[in-house]
Amino acid sequence: MAEDTTTRFTDQEALSFHSRGKPGKLEVTPTKPMATQRDLSLAYSPGVAVPVLKIAEDPNAAYDLTTKGNMVAVISNGTAILGLGNLGALASKPVMEGKSVLFKRFADIDSIDLEVDTSDPDAFIDAVRYLGPSFGGINLEDIQAPDSFYIEERLKELMDIPVFHDDQHGTAIIAAAGLLNALDIAGKPIRDVRVAVSGAGSSALSVVSLIKSLGVRPENVLVSDRTGVLHRGRQDLNQWQSAHAVDTDKRTLAEAMDGADVAIGLSAGGAFTQEMVRSMAKSPIIFAMANPMPEITPEAVAAVRSDAIMATGRSDYPNQVNNVLGFPYIFRGALDVRARTINEEMKAACARALAGLAREDVPDEVAVAYGKRLQYGPGYIIPTPFDPRLISAIPPAVARAACETGVARKPIVEAEMPAYAEKLATRLDPSAGFLQTIYASVRSNDPKKRIVFAEGEEEVVVRAAYQFQNQGLGQAILIGREDTVRGTVERLGLEREHGIEIWNARESTKNEAYTDYLYGRLQRRGYLERDCRRLVNRDRNVFAACMLAHDDADGMVTGVTRHYNAALSMIQLALDPRPGERTIGMSAILARGRTVFMADTTIAELPSSEELADIAVQTAHAVKALGFTPRVAFVSHSNFGNPDSPHMHRVSGAVKALDARADVDFEYEGEMTPRMALNEKVRAIYPFARLTGPANVLITPGLHSGGISTKLLAEIGGATVIGPVLLGPSKPVQIVQTGPSAGDVLTLAAMAAYDLDREHRDWADGRR
Repeated sequence: MAEDTTTRFTDQEALSFHSRGKPGKLEVTPTKPMATQRDLSLAYSPGVAVPVLKIAEDPNAAYDLTTKGNMVAVISNGTAILGLGNLGALASKPVMEGKSVLFKRFADIDSIDLEVDTSDPDAFIDAVRYLGPSFGGINLEDIQAPDSFYIEERLKELMDIPVFHDDQHGTAIIAAAGLLNALDIAGKPIRDVRVAVSGAGSSALSVVSLIKSLGVRPENVLVSDRTGVLHRGRQDLNQWQSAHAVDTDKRTLAEAMDGADVAIGLSAGGAFTQEMVRSMAKSPIIFAMANPMPEITPEAVAAVRSDAIMATGRSDYPNQVNNVLGFPYIFRGALDVRARTINEEMKAACARALAGLAREDVPDEVAVAYGKRLQYGPGYIIPTPFDPRLISAIPPAVARAACETGVARKPIVEAEMPAYAEKLATRLDPSAGFLQTIYASVRSNDPKKRIVFAEGEEEVVVRAAYQFQNQGLGQAILIGREDTVRGTVERLGLEREHGIEIWNARESTKNEAYTDYLYGRLQRRGYLERDCRRLVNRDRNVFAACMLAHDDADGMVTGVTRHYNAALSMIQLALDPRPGERTIGMSAILARGRTVFMADTTIAELPSSEELADIAVQTAHAVKALGFTPRVAFVSHSNFGNPDSPHMHRVSGAVKALDARADVDFEYEGEMTPRMALNEKVRAIYPFARLTGPANVLITPGLHSGGISTKLLAEIGGATVIGPVLLGPSKPVQIVQTGPSAGDVLTLAAMAAYDLDREHRDWADGRR
C-alpha cells in the first residue's frame, strides 16, 4: 500500500495555515441583521429584555431564543493531546478549534473550544458543570485516563445536557459499526465470537463496553495491557479495568489471540505479530487502530492470511476507523431532540446505522470522490467521511434511540422521522465538500495526469506544484530554469526530493518539434519561423501549450504573471477549441448553502442567441461532470418579456434556439431575473416556467454582467468563487485570476487534471 501523501506538509505550512488571515480557525458571525439602530435595539437593550423574561419564565425557551440548542462546547485540559501527551491546556487549543470546525463542517453544529487549565479532575469538573446553561452539549477531548472516565461519569451525573468524551466513545462507535459488518461478511454470529483486545485505556475499554452491549458475550472478551490479560486475579487494575476482567488461565496477548475470531488493537504499533495472526480462527477480523503505526499492517497480515478482514485508523488503507463518522452526527441527533444525555442505546444506534449505511448502494458522489464504485465487502465495511448520506442517516437513528429511552425533552414521533431526515439532508452547505470531491477524483486517476505549471519560477507556483505533487494529485511539471526553481524550493524549506519535473524552455530537446508545429499553424498569420522559435524559447505559456499539443503533458495552469486575456492569447497560438466548441469561462459560486455555476464570465463579450445556446450546452455538461444535475436559467433584467428590450431578445432567442434542438439533455428556461431563477416562491408566479427546482446554472447575457456579478459576490457578498474555469480548449487549460494564492493555483491545477470538458466531448462525439 502506497504511503498516504494527502497529509504531508512542512512545519511551516502547518503554522502558516493556522496563522494566515485571522489567527486560528474560528470566528463569530451574527445571524441577525445589525445594520440599523432598530436592529441594535432589538439585539441588545432594550429589546433583549423580552427573551430574558421569557427564559426566566420557561427555561426551555432558551432553545428557541438563543444558540443553546445548536451549540456544543469542546473542552479539554490538554493532558492527552493527540499522541503528543500532556502538553497543557493552552497547547490543546489548536486541536479543540479543529474539533469545533469539524462539528460545523459535518453536522452544521456551532461549537466553541474551552481549555481548562487544571489537571485536577475535581477542579475540572467544577469548572465545566456550571457552564451547562450556555450549551446544548459538552464534548470532552484529550483528557488522560483514568481521569477521563471519572470526569465524564461525574459530569453526566451533574449536568442535564449530553456529555460525551469522544476519545473513548467515538472510536468505539465506528469500530463497532465495522465489526458488525465484518461479522456479517465472515458469517459469524456476534454471540459466538471470541475477541482479543490489545490496550486497556479509555478508547479500548469503551470499545469493549459497546461491543458487549451489541451482543458479544463478556466471557468471550480478553483485554490485555502491558502487563498481560486483565484477569480477576490481578490486583493492579483500576475500577474501570476491573469491570472487564474475566476468569481465564490465559495471561498474554499471544494466548488471547490464539483461536480468537476478532483482534482489536488500541495500543501501539507492532503489538500484533504475524504468528499471532496465524493462530487466529478462520476468517479473522483484525482492527489495528493505533496511529500512526497500526498494531500490524494490512501487508503483514496479507502475507500470512488471505481470509482476514482488516480495518485501521489510517486514511491510506481501506476501512479507516475515523471518529468524524460519529461525534458530529451523534450530537446532531441529540441536540435536535434536546436530549439530557448520550446513553449506550444512542451509541449503539449510531453504530448500527453506520453499519447499515455501508451495506447500501454507494451514491454517485462517493464514487466520484473516491474514483471507484465502493461495494460492501471486506474492503468496504465502514462508510466514508464524505458520504453525503451520513447527515440524514445517522442523526435520526440517534434521535430515535433518545426518544425510545426517554432522554429526549423534545421527542420526534416516528411518523415525522422521514421529514426530519429530509430536513437534515438539505442542512449542510454542499459547497464545503466541493473541492474535496474534485481532489479525491483526481487522486484516483490511473495513470496520474501530468500537469504543467507554466510560470515555474514564481514562489506561489512552486508552492502549488509542491502541494499538487505531495497530495497525490498527479505529476507536477514546472517550466523554468532549474537552478532558480531549486533555489526557490530550498528557500521555502520544501523537500529536495519532491519528484517535481523541471523543464527549461530555452534548453529543451523538444524545441525544434515545437517550433515546426507552431510555424505550421502561424505561417499564414504573419509569423516567421524565427518568430515561432522565439515564442517557444521565451514564452512559457506557448511552450506549455505546445507540450499539451504533443501529448508531453495532460493539462496546464498559468496566469500568475500575466493578465487573463494575455495568457489566453498566447495559449491560443498553439491550441484551438475542439471542433464545434467554444472557449468559455465558467465560475462556481459557493454561498449560503448552495452551489451555482455562471457562464460565460471571461470570453464572450456580447454573444448572439445561438452562441448563448452553445454556452449553455457546454456549461451544463461541465456541471454534469462535477456530479450535479444542471438546471439552466438564461438570466436577464427581464422576466419573460417584461420589460422588453433588444438585449432581452438575444436571451429569449437562446431559449428558442435550444427548443429547436432535439438533443438537449438538461432543463433550461428564460429569460428571467436571477431572483426568479433562484427563488422558487418568486418563480411560482409564472406557473408555466419549466424548471423543476432552483436554477444552479446561470447563463449571463454578456461578459460584463457575468464578470461583474462574480467579482461582486466574491468581494462583498461573502461568496467563495472558484474559477473562472476554462472550458473548450482541445486540451485542459486553466488560467488563474490576478494575485492568486498557492491554493488558487492548486485548485485550478486540480481542475485541469479533472478535465471538465470530458462530458461534453462524449456528448458531442455521440452526436456526430
